[in-house]
Amino acid sequence: MRRDVTANCGAFIAAILFGASVVAVRVAVRDIPPLTLAILRFGQGGLLLLLLLLIRARDFLRIKGRDVPYLLLLGAIFFTIFPVTFNMSLRLTEASRGALMLATMPLWSVLLARAAKKERLSTRQMCGVLLTFAGVGIVLAERGLTFGGTRLSLAGDALMLVTALCGAVYGVLAKRMLTRYNALTVTAYTMMFGTLLLVPAGFFEDPSSAMARMRADTLMLVLFLGIFGGAVGYFLWTFALTRLSPTQVAVYVNLNPMVATLLGATLLAEKLTGTFIAGFVAVLGGVLLVNLRGRSQVERHQMTN
Repeated sequence: MRRDVTANCGAFIAAILFGASVVAVRVAVRDIPPLTLAILRFGQGGLLLLLLLLIRARDFLRIKGRDVPYLLLLGAIFFTIFPVTFNMSLRLTEASRGALMLATMPLWSVLLARAAKKERLSTRQMCGVLLTFAGVGIVLAERGLTFGGTRLSLAGDALMLVTALCGAVYGVLAKRMLTRYNALTVTAYTMMFGTLLLVPAGFFEDPSSAMARMRADTLMLVLFLGIFGGAVGYFLWTFALTRLSPTQVAVYVNLNPMVATLLGATLLAEKLTGTFIAGFVAVLGGVLLVNLRGRSQVERHQMTN
């Protein structure tokens, strides 16, 4: 039970950092092209994690050659395709619609994990997943969510669905490597592999000129994205996967738009409405339903230990 609490705290903190990262990316991307920003964010994060391993736990740097292709695949899914489709989507569709599409990640996780026979949710947990999705929908509807749109906006919606699918696939597939390696090892290698795959495409954005124009405040945002929105956030997310099921972790992604809204209210003095509070409570309630153990789950855990 204590291990579950630690993992849930890790996923919760990661969701807060990711929500703050959305706000930081929206500001930083005004000065830095999206692919270049992703390379700076994940490259910085991956290097920090590798440096930490080199200084504190060199044994964790060792991986078997046969596992390199699998880690490369995980990196391509979560740190190459995920940021590209996410950034492209927000350029083609409204941020509110994109957030709703991303909120389907736990639903994809349920389907994929069940197909892989790695997870079977109770009725209570399924209700929790749906409740978080409904909570996000309530908040976004108040902010002017529309369902009509041009072909470009529909393409943006499709890209965000691909983003959500990538997040769910990573959660399911990463479990295999997390039985062999520490979460820090898996995060560091997948982040670096994903970043290296992004580098060739990043050259088309002329990153050198973007770096030359970087202002001091933009540099601080990049450092935040690399350290907290990159190394710390993604390590905590992967760490949570070592102790929780993919869906139990994925459901925390629906806290992201809530955190972004709260930050907007704090920094821009925007007023929070009763509708937002209702949606926020629904998301938190859904997360609790998914992650709190029922009596039967506790009994099974005690029997296996």
